[in-house]
Amino acid sequence: MVLPLKGKITLLILFGRTVILYFTAVLVIRIMGKRQIGQLQPFELVITIIIAELVVIPMQDKDVPLLEGLVPAFTLLFLQYLVSLVLMKSEGARGMVCGIPSVLVHNGRLVEKELRRLRYNLSDLLEQLRVKGFPDVSDVEFAVLETNGELSVVPKSQKRPVQPADLQLATSYEGLPLPLIVDGKVKVGSLAKARLDRSWLQTEMQKQGIKKPKDVLYASLGTDGTVFVQARESNQGWQETGTN
Repeated sequence: MVLPLKGKITLLILFGRTVILYFTAVLVIRIMGKRQIGQLQPFELVITIIIAELVVIPMQDKDVPLLEGLVPAFTLLFLQYLVSLVLMKSEGARGMVCGIPSVLVHNGRLVEKELRRLRYNLSDLLEQLRVKGFPDVSDVEFAVLETNGELSVVPKSQKRPVQPADLQLATSYEGLPLPLIVDGKVKVGSLAKARLDRSWLQTEMQKQGIKKPKDVLYASLGTDGTVFVQARESNQGWQETGTN
């Protein structure tokens, strides 16, 4: 079936509006900050949902002006920015908008008063404790319900995993490895940070029998000078070497 010219133009308009509104929603939510849905504060979650609803309306209905979706979305972004500034400066406002953490378990005992106040189901709490690796409430020193709904669990000192400090063992600094090659692309910034160059990287690849960066899936430099190289499956497997 061949669409008439008017139908084709309508489809192109809908396509263009959808692209614009999609990237607008992504941009607005991206500017709001890097958080997962479970980490959003209540007011942030509400704004996110409203923005999504606002851009859907002009996306579906071509008779609705595009600005009727764009203007409210950016207005909400501006309001969210102002509210965030206020919350950074005022602890009282932060408590009113975001709430305060609530202790649900204290010294191995359930805080029944808080559970009732928050209407927090005991079965849900026990489930969350099991997910965190604490099936026995008596092993928990504190269980705190954070303002974003996440449950933080602090085990009793005698129930926590043994740490090197408990055995008075000295440990060396580990840090984070620097990615040198990711999916065949050289990370020039990482090389500069490590005060290395492409010729050094080429030498390290040749030690593994690899000629070009595009043949490398991932390569990194550890803080101890260890070079990790994993070739693509079509080449070698993976190997480790030490720097010169």
